[in-house]
Amino acid sequence: MVHNVIAVYPGTFDPITLGHEDVVRRATQLFDRVIVAVAAGYHKKALFSLEERIAMVRQAVQPYPQVEVESFAGLLRDFVVARGAKAMVRGLRAVTDFDYEFQLAGMNRSLMPEVETVFLTPSDKYQFISSTFVREIASLGGEVDKFVSPGVNDRLLEKMRELTKITDQQAFKSLTQNGA
Repeated sequence: MVHNVIAVYPGTFDPITLGHEDVVRRATQLFDRVIVAVAAGYHKKALFSLEERIAMVRQAVQPYPQVEVESFAGLLRDFVVARGAKAMVRGLRAVTDFDYEFQLAGMNRSLMPEVETVFLTPSDKYQFISSTFVREIASLGGEVDKFVSPGVNDRLLEKMRELTKITDQQAFKSLTQNGA
């Protein structure tokens, strides 16, 4: 029997949702240690900075003492191998996720044959939630409190206020510069 098995759950978590949190909870029931690896995400335009995303994830996983939160940049393979992980956790919400995740698992197996990819599905009530949907709903003034934890909801509301203020200032500046 293998003991002290480490799993890595990677993602951008922009922001972390209740679905992500449910996958973390499920992973803690299977692995001795879970590292939530927050990607710098240079290939994506993130709403939240890396530091903000790390803080939100840390707050969300606080109930689980065997969960650590770290950031990574570069090849995920290097991060996973350096941590001695034996598993990588991936969340599957719907069939549409499966094709991409299946291909990714195959690529990861080629890069890290000693690391298994484990697919976990969130509870039915969270399967439709995505960070993209949450960001879009919040940006349009919709309520997202049933999709994210209270701390994340507060940060989203603050971020939307900041962005609205910036947009209003830019619009005003543009109007005054154009002589309107």
